[in-house]
Amino acid sequence: MPVARASKAALAVAFALSAAAAQAEAPFSFSATPGKLPKDVVPLQYAAHIMPDVAGNTFRGTQTVEIEVLKPTSTIMLNADNMQIDEAALSGKGIGKLKLEPILDKEQQTLRFQLDKPLASGKYELALAFRGQINREGRGLFYVNYKAAGQDKKLIATTMAPTDARRMLPTWDEPAFRARFKLTVDVPGNFKAYSTTPIEKREELAGGLQRITFGNTPKMPSYLVVLVAGEMERLASKQDGVDIGIVTTEGKLGSATFPLAATRDLLRYYNNYFGIPYPLPKLDQIAIPGGFNGAMENWGAVVYNEPTLLYDPKKSPDKVKKQTFNINAHEVAHQWFGNLVTMAWWDNLWLNEGFASWMAAKATNHFHPEWRPYLEGMAEREYVMNLDARKTTHPIQTRIDTDEQAAAAFDAITYMKGQAFLRMLEAYLGEEPFRKGMRAYMAKHQYSNTTSADLWAALEKASGKPVEKLASDWTLQPGFPLIKVEQTCEDGKRKVTLSQEQYRLDEAASEKRLWNVPLQVGTVNGKAWYTLLSGPSTTINQGGCEGALVVDPYSVGYFRVQYDPASFRALAEQAPRLPDSTRLKLLTDTWSFVSAGRMGLDAYLKLVRSYGDEPRVAVWDSILSNLRTLDSLARGEPEQALIRRFMIDFIHPKMDRLGWDEKPGESAEDSQLRGILATALARAGDPQAIEQGRTRFAAYLKDPSSVPPSMIDFVTSTAGRYADAATYEALAARAASAPTSEERNRFGRALTSVQDPALATRTLQALLSPDTPPDLTPYILGGVASEHLDQTWNFAIANREALLNNMEALGRNAMFASIVGSSANPAHAEMMEAYMRKNFGPDGVVEAERVGNGVRIRAAQKARLLPQVRAALQ
Repeated sequence: MPVARASKAALAVAFALSAAAAQAEAPFSFSATPGKLPKDVVPLQYAAHIMPDVAGNTFRGTQTVEIEVLKPTSTIMLNADNMQIDEAALSGKGIGKLKLEPILDKEQQTLRFQLDKPLASGKYELALAFRGQINREGRGLFYVNYKAAGQDKKLIATTMAPTDARRMLPTWDEPAFRARFKLTVDVPGNFKAYSTTPIEKREELAGGLQRITFGNTPKMPSYLVVLVAGEMERLASKQDGVDIGIVTTEGKLGSATFPLAATRDLLRYYNNYFGIPYPLPKLDQIAIPGGFNGAMENWGAVVYNEPTLLYDPKKSPDKVKKQTFNINAHEVAHQWFGNLVTMAWWDNLWLNEGFASWMAAKATNHFHPEWRPYLEGMAEREYVMNLDARKTTHPIQTRIDTDEQAAAAFDAITYMKGQAFLRMLEAYLGEEPFRKGMRAYMAKHQYSNTTSADLWAALEKASGKPVEKLASDWTLQPGFPLIKVEQTCEDGKRKVTLSQEQYRLDEAASEKRLWNVPLQVGTVNGKAWYTLLSGPSTTINQGGCEGALVVDPYSVGYFRVQYDPASFRALAEQAPRLPDSTRLKLLTDTWSFVSAGRMGLDAYLKLVRSYGDEPRVAVWDSILSNLRTLDSLARGEPEQALIRRFMIDFIHPKMDRLGWDEKPGESAEDSQLRGILATALARAGDPQAIEQGRTRFAAYLKDPSSVPPSMIDFVTSTAGRYADAATYEALAARAASAPTSEERNRFGRALTSVQDPALATRTLQALLSPDTPPDLTPYILGGVASEHLDQTWNFAIANREALLNNMEALGRNAMFASIVGSSANPAHAEMMEAYMRKNFGPDGVVEAERVGNGVRIRAAQKARLLPQVRAALQ
């Protein structure tokens, strides 16, 4: 068993540096929680009645709020945005009924009432009448126009996170203000309506309307309030006494069978894992055809953009099945993480999102180990590590002062780094101690709020390990460490020296940050032991020198591992035979070191050549992603032809073994891999792949069933990329008439990748149409920009106001910056940053600097790597 030898001085330095970097926070205290609203008045119970004018895109509302005054005050302040207050009154013991004058602050999004004299402590009722807008973008109450059976339809829905409940209801719209909500809504008689709780009462009204009243909710934050109403259908089942429904627009229940079965499995699994049963009588999973991207975990009524929930086994590729299960697992996990127990303030958003992502991967691995979710999750981890190795990164937990910052906190660091850290922490503490701590945390804080400190205390008590010290390093410091590994064999025993430094892709960090790093050290296919690297370096001894040394063999660590040359060669020589996780981590770390200038390109290409018969989709995805990066760096340069020839020569032998058509009895992984490799060949300009794509698209136009789901993305993307005018028209027609969002998005993506600049202009012009949903604008811009950057930039500048008015407000800061994100030209970064400084506020400038930094990193990589391409591939 290894023995760690780290000096007391080194340990003292490590912890001192960690403490200087960030102070650990305190457990949850309502009075100490950040926020704009005073905490001397709190809501207890909302009773709201919403009366939408669906045709006119407006609504009226009335609301009575039972409030409690915790200490005498002459001011009542809550949130309201983009609405008018028609009446307001306060009643209660000792004051009778007071008419109030509303004071709306548009900039601060607050509604204030100033009283002539202080209110005594106690309970009162605040009555309000108000009016607002049903929005086109997915903020607050919004509408979605769609087609069903060739007819124009419309539904209304909500998405409130992080700060948009105030657009439908005047509320204390901060997560620490938990209250109960009882909602009533008047909607057309042919609508079905859904909210957190089951329908309690339904009444017919004049004019073809109906009044629907829902049951009271548990105490919850306002961002979980939900309402969906439209011509919907529901496929239902029960699990552990809970009524589960998949809700869709008409004609789509055939795609609801898989998510319904998945939801039943997930509910049972989470009930068991957390030891606290799901607390509501029903759970609806609602798929809507647009409005916003992704999904929102509203308690009891999760709302999804259609392709993130529905799966059609006759038309959808396997990757859609995996994606929908994972997102479903994420959102159902939120019913505990986030809903039952809620972060106190948005600086702890990762307690919601990182945990839900971690739990989703765990559940997916439980039910579908054949999908290898942890292996595939390494690709997401690579994405966020590349962002986190830059000077523009931020900690998992970062200060939030404004609503814009709260919206921006929903990023890769929060979700993916949070998830990766939790997996590393669980592996170090052990699954059972971790679960024990999680159960204690849930039981203690249900129907309340927490900070990270509450979680660390529960895990530390359950595991007996110094969780708070370790976790603070990873959540309160930006970045991550590089672990350097050196070994010698002395007297038949292996001596391993491990050291750490902050890892960067751009410039060396000025701060000498250190982390408490849990490291597994062992041999390939042998045993591994944990050691905690708590200082700059440590040395461990192993009993013998047999076998190839490996650090982090299961790839659970959020760090890079750089071996000494001999240790690297020992692993590289047996790369094809290494376990999956070790094999992939060796590849990903090597590519990162090449990107950072720590290794030569020839070392990576030599390693890649040994993976020619690689069986795993996740490993191929990594290789192809890195080769595409190299290809994009060489765009317009003579080296691009060398890179593409390498790609084609490398991929073709595996493609030839798989064949162009599905084979009886082949694995789902081989079927998926065929489509991935075919797409990569076509993008690299392989004539055979391009011809296969065109021929199959022509057959698809005559008979869609002629193309199996596993090849449909290859066929449509190739048709789009190399489209002439007639092919473009065929794709556009199918995008316009697609019966599902999944199919619409597939044809739409094909149109964004078109190489012909004239056809790309047509794609960009579609952004000015009111028929283009706001949630698609950034994807269309980004897709065209990846092929026609200058053309897209000039279009966006010329049509700035129209584009900003036709997209989600929360994405506006990122829109112009993202156009140049794929560039390796510093002039593009300077152009974009100057434009953002002139036309956008401070949060937009922060985003511009982040993207500009990425462009400059790519420019440096281009200058460094293209000469190596010539040397390695000519």
